Amino acid sequence: MPQLLVVTGPPGSGKSTVTAALADRWEPSVLVEGDAFFGFLRRGAIPPWLPEAHTQNETTVLAASAAAGRFAAGGITVVYDGVIGPWFLPDFARATGLDVLDYVILMPPLETCLDRVTTRVGHGFTDLPATRHMYLDFARAVADGSPGHVLTDVPDDVTAVADTICAAMEAGASRVEVRR
Repeated sequence: MPQLLVVTGPPGSGKSTVTAALADRWEPSVLVEGDAFFGFLRRGAIPPWLPEAHTQNETTVLAASAAAGRFAAGGITVVYDGVIGPWFLPDFARATGLDVLDYVILMPPLETCLDRVTTRVGHGFTDLPATRHMYLDFARAVADGSPGHVLTDVPDDVTAVADTICAAMEAGASRVEVRR
């Protein structure tokens, strides 16, 4: 069965670090970095955290989800790294073309996310108000009952986070069926 694992959360939650470690656990595997698809926007790109970027963001994320689904349908384990809030998961999931996927939200404390966004090197996103806003969006969605698995007690050790995610997958706690 094709396998797609979506690891999401607000900026600074540790997605990029843990998804790289997770993708190295399977063979064959591919790491689809959602942010890379925003890099394809050549002219007229709107910063994705602004409200007026909604249509651009939707188009870009659906293109990334279609690519992730195609890799998975080809028998390659896919780890997706990107901001896919529960409010957008149904559209994302349908665009993959798959019947099921695994979905994990990383939710360390807000202060951790803000600190990571402030101190990370080589990442284009450093907007603290946008980080706070996206964190609160995720927090509201989690409080309303998010699908998949929510990891709020995020260990500091990357291997421990990856182990926790794999255990949730094995237990079926992160499994989401795609509704057409």
